[in-house]
Amino acid sequence: MMSYEAYMNQVIQPMRDELTRHGFNELRTPEEVEQAFSDMKGTALVVVNSVCGCAAGLARPGVAHSLNNEAKPDHLYTVFAGQDKEATAKAREFFTGYPPSSPSFALLKDGELVAMVERHQIENNSLEGISHLLTTAFDKYCK
Repeated sequence: MMSYEAYMNQVIQPMRDELTRHGFNELRTPEEVEQAFSDMKGTALVVVNSVCGCAAGLARPGVAHSLNNEAKPDHLYTVFAGQDKEATAKAREFFTGYPPSSPSFALLKDGELVAMVERHQIENNSLEGISHLLTTAFDKYCK
């Protein structure tokens, strides 16, 4: 019989792969987050990945679509809420002024939060709508 942990890993691995396939680097520990975010130069998109229903199902394709934009972040990172809890908590320390939200997208410039797309903006939105939220921020901060 498969353990719950093994089952969950099997279920979420395709969700992880959906982002890493598009160039996102997974940050799985607080130390990895700290290393990536400290002394960050340029722009970084951080995806708080999630298994949560329709919002997560549209978030990953929406963010992938946004990367077709001419202006895009210098760095791509992802943490997985509910799975890599400590890494996610550490990343959220950089998202000042916003409550925890998953899935969500944070755009950082030189380590400072400049744009945030929260779950409520992702839910019931289209792939194109989600992509537009991101590309608008990319056009403003990533040129």
